[in-house]
Amino acid sequence: MQISERLNALRGQMAVRGITVYVVPTADFHESEYVGEHFKARKFITGFTGSAGTAVITMDHAGLWTDARYFLQAERQLEGSGVTLYKMAEEGVPTVREFVENALTSGGKLAFDGRVVNSALGKAFSEIASKKGAEISMDEDLIDLIWDDRPPLSAEPVWVLPLSASGKASEEKIADLRRVMREKGASTHLLTSLYDIAWLLNVRGGDVENVPVVLSYLMINDKDCFWFVNEAVLSHEVKEYIASIGVTVRPYDDFYAAIASLSAGEKVLLDKGTVNTRALGSIPSGVEVIDAPNPTVLMKSIKNAVEMANTRVAHIKDAVAMTKFMIWLKTNIGKIPMTEISVSDKLEALRRENEGFLDLSFGTISGYAHHGAIVHYGPTPESDIPLKPEGLLLVDSGAHYLEGTTDITRTFALGPVTDEMKKDFTRVLISNLTLANARFLYGCSGMNLDILAREPLWEVNADFKHGTGHGVGHILSVHEGPNGFRWRKTPDRSEGSTLEEGMITTDEPGIYIEGKYGIRTENELLCRKGVKNEYGQFMYFEQLTFVPIDLDAVAVDMLTYIDIKRLNDYHAAVYDTVSPYLTDEEKEILKTFTRAI
Repeated sequence: MQISERLNALRGQMAVRGITVYVVPTADFHESEYVGEHFKARKFITGFTGSAGTAVITMDHAGLWTDARYFLQAERQLEGSGVTLYKMAEEGVPTVREFVENALTSGGKLAFDGRVVNSALGKAFSEIASKKGAEISMDEDLIDLIWDDRPPLSAEPVWVLPLSASGKASEEKIADLRRVMREKGASTHLLTSLYDIAWLLNVRGGDVENVPVVLSYLMINDKDCFWFVNEAVLSHEVKEYIASIGVTVRPYDDFYAAIASLSAGEKVLLDKGTVNTRALGSIPSGVEVIDAPNPTVLMKSIKNAVEMANTRVAHIKDAVAMTKFMIWLKTNIGKIPMTEISVSDKLEALRRENEGFLDLSFGTISGYAHHGAIVHYGPTPESDIPLKPEGLLLVDSGAHYLEGTTDITRTFALGPVTDEMKKDFTRVLISNLTLANARFLYGCSGMNLDILAREPLWEVNADFKHGTGHGVGHILSVHEGPNGFRWRKTPDRSEGSTLEEGMITTDEPGIYIEGKYGIRTENELLCRKGVKNEYGQFMYFEQLTFVPIDLDAVAVDMLTYIDIKRLNDYHAAVYDTVSPYLTDEEKEILKTFTRAI
């Protein structure tokens, strides 16, 4: 079916039920950032393939809300679909809630699938319906009724992350969680975040592409820990392990009944931002809800000594693959045919040569020329274009290894580049280096430090409409909180936490000129303790990423003495780290790539 046909089919179901407004978010039952194929309902009903967005459908209008990472992509994919793009956070653009409130008529009905809308947003929708004198319905998935060939729920095998990779036994993590529960006065904790469950139990799966998690829920009290999961994905060995850590397996679909069986007087800890509306609604009256962030969010963001040591190994492996890719790309451009997809495939092949490689950590962004300006561009056979020995290629990529997760962006000069390109490339370079070399007192958050990366762009009235950096999971989601670099709070982000030793955060400023080119330089930074003196505990960042920055695109005359020193010091570290793993010929090329300027 075409998108218009799908919208008509949905409106037919809405008409039968008297529904005025129907909301389709990008979410699964666990409020995951990336979702499996079964849950891509918003993609099905709009045609937009980006990882973030919300669709709102009325009987005569359809809208898609997404953030600035996807504006260009959404404009192209929605063209002719009958779906209007609403650019989130842009001046004059209503929010989803504002639009829903305006579109919902008195006596009308607002509906959504309560399993894929978090309870905080569900409450806001309920308040809107009450204010407008309208009904609300959250018990039915209308998309399921019109999606004839919908993929089934994923059921990939589960595997246990060894202690040599996790650095901390699950029994210890569970004990730590119970301690925090007691501190908060909670008798039971509902945990629905796939990332947090995988971290807590030291298990990994494959139910979301590039994110090694398993579809499941968890309920824990002071004595019992119940894991609601499809038992078919658990091998005999995994079942034995789960039993050994004091966890009881229950069927995935029994979670809501288990919630409904909670006793009056219980105090349940949960995060309304991740627990879905149906789950919250299943809690009996007389049970007190303690709404707070899942304690595991902060716990898993602070990497232990084993995780820190392992992730350094992962980044060396990744740096070797990336450096070999850069050598291949720069020496062969114009000599052999290359396209956005073929170079992406080449990079993946080099990564797969590394021992311990598990998977890509996200779909590679390989954007040449004007495609580089699409922040989260993913080349397809329809959009794939050939590379020429000129201009800029932006490659944002990463991998999961048994030792850790990587995320890196480099922008390569494939030949002659304009002065404008060099100036923008250099501004982004200065931004990256300035943030990476920050010294700050303990207690600072990423919001305190974001200006260090943006100021070199702001001083010429330029900016980039995405966060400067995000937390990185350990063989989990490449995006995790609560740490991140942002200059303002947004409703869908909670990345304003204090930067703790052991947190890993990306440093990825960029410049995007629509229709021309995109530039981004991204490294991962590990937060460390520095000097402690009469002024307090100072902190700094350890570089984890060791891949050359393309000097062919640098306008050296724009760099200060300190910029040059920082770049030369970084490149010296790149050579020392990577060269032992290269051939003599590759070492000579790397010497050129990392030459002092």
